[in-house]
Amino acid sequence: MTCVFRASAETVMTIAADPKRLGAKVGMTAVLHTWGSALTHHPPIHMIVPGGGLSPDGTKWVARRRGFFLRVHVLLRLFRHLSLEGLLALHRTGQLVFCGDLARLKEARAFATWQAWGCAR
Repeated sequence: MTCVFRASAETVMTIAADPKRLGAKVGMTAVLHTWGSALTHHPPIHMIVPGGGLSPDGTKWVARRRGFFLRVHVLLRLFRHLSLEGLLALHRTGQLVFCGDLARLKEARAFATWQAWGCAR
């Protein structure tokens, strides 16, 4: 799960720091919610992020612009990239465990096929 936390935090901080988006350093609190209301495995990261951040030089508050804090489609694109990159690094070092129907992903070729499919979506 460290991979998911890292990708989530890096995504928000990177997009928020972009001068075209917010141009600020943001902080956040994140929690892992592991189960849905039906007690099924559902591991999203929930984040609380202030509606702005510090200017790059740290001297003033930069408030969010009108509308969304950060655009979801922009966040999604970077998050997907960072998540897949992190999973590939973990797979290369044998740190991922696959069970049941996913056991075949232990093999490098099957994992590469899965990753290519995930990137194409």
